[in-house]
Parts: sequence; structure tokens; C-alpha cells
Amino acid sequence: MSLELLLDTDLDAAHRRLDSDDWDDIYVVGDVHGCRATLERLLDSLAPDRNDLVVFVGDLVRKGPDSEGVIDVLRSRSNLLSVRGNNEQKLVDGRKSIDSLSDDDLAYLDSLPAVISWDDVAVVHGGIDHRKPVAEHTLTDVLNTRSLAPEGGYERPYWFETRRESPRIFFGHTVLAEPFASDHAVGLDTGCVYGGRLTAYDYRDSAFRSVEPPETYRSRSTDSIVEPRLATPDGQP
Repeated sequence: MSLELLLDTDLDAAHRRLDSDDWDDIYVVGDVHGCRATLERLLDSLAPDRNDLVVFVGDLVRKGPDSEGVIDVLRSRSNLLSVRGNNEQKLVDGRKSIDSLSDDDLAYLDSLPAVISWDDVAVVHGGIDHRKPVAEHTLTDVLNTRSLAPEGGYERPYWFETRRESPRIFFGHTVLAEPFASDHAVGLDTGCVYGGRLTAYDYRDSAFRSVEPPETYRSRSTDSIVEPRLATPDGQP
């Protein structure tokens, strides 16, 4: 399956292709949501040097206390990359605002690709709906895909539990009670802004690494925290 997505933005900006041989270790990190202290705690734990790559699944900003600080951390290191999340898109579109962000911060968010890929994996924020060709996905699809149910939201079946196709997709967006890994999808949003852990996936070792946040910044109903499980392609357990 091609990793080139026909999005409603320029393709060069929408998809960034990397060569994994350029990096020693590679980590993929879940939704940070403005939690700079938690992010710094995770980076201290991972201890990436300049030969290691850290890729974020988007939603760097909003909900937590220090969106500006999170952006500063990523912009300070050339080996920290991120795809665009739906919360970045809300700021870029002007649907939401954060007073502390500068025009340069917003330009940085606007520069984020929708997809980062290497080898036979791709990182997106929301997901990929396997019921239609990748080339038919829009930017909105890639940023927001979660449930495959007609009503969407937090109703099963979820795309990642039923996916049986390549490439393997790393994603955030859906708040999980624990990280999820199958041969075809890896879920990393374990709700650090809601008191859950901030989770990374060690690509070379095929292992999760995570840290606890220093505090809980937002409350969230347990009804919208998913206990992930592998399901059949038609959504049955």
C-alpha cells in the first residue's frame, strides 16, 4: 500500500519520508497536550542523543499548562519531530487560540506534516480507515479517525483494533487505558494530561517506555478511556 496520501494540503508538507538507517534509536511518543514537565521527564528517561530520533504523534498542545514550553522543547532539537494533530489544526485554522503562542509558534505548527514514515511504518495522529484506499483519505480523516461505527466517537469497532494491513500505523488521539500494539497498529495516547502516563515506543527494541506525570491537569470520564483489545476485521472480539 502506498504511503503517499492525497490530502487537501500540499503533498510535500503532508508527508515526510525518513530513512531509518540515519538514526541509531527511534522512539515514537504519544500525545503531550502541553505537559512540558512530563515531556522532560520522559526525555530524561529515554536520554536520546543527536543520533537518535524521537517522533511525536501530534497533539503537542492544548489542555495542559505549557503548550508554549512543549513547542520550545521540540524546536530546540532537530531530532525531535512531530506530525500534526487535530489540536494543532484547530490553532492553525483559528478555531482555538492560546494567548502565549507567538506567530512563530503557529507557523511551526502549520509546518508539521500529516504523516511521517520510514521502513514499513507510518506515524499519524488519528488513524487510517482500512475500509477505503489510503489515497482517498483527507487531512481531516488522518487527524480524526477513531471509531468505525456510523456514529463515530468512542464506540466500537475502532480502526486500530480491526486493522490487518500494512503499513503499521503509530497513532495517538484515542485515549487508551494502556498502550496498544499489534502487527498493524501501535497506540500511544495514554492520557498524560488526564493523570495517565506519557508513553513512548522503542522502535528498535519493540518495547514501551513511559513515565508518570507530576500531576493531573484535566479530569476525564472513564467512558472515554478505551481498554484496547484486538478484534476481528468486522469488529468482533
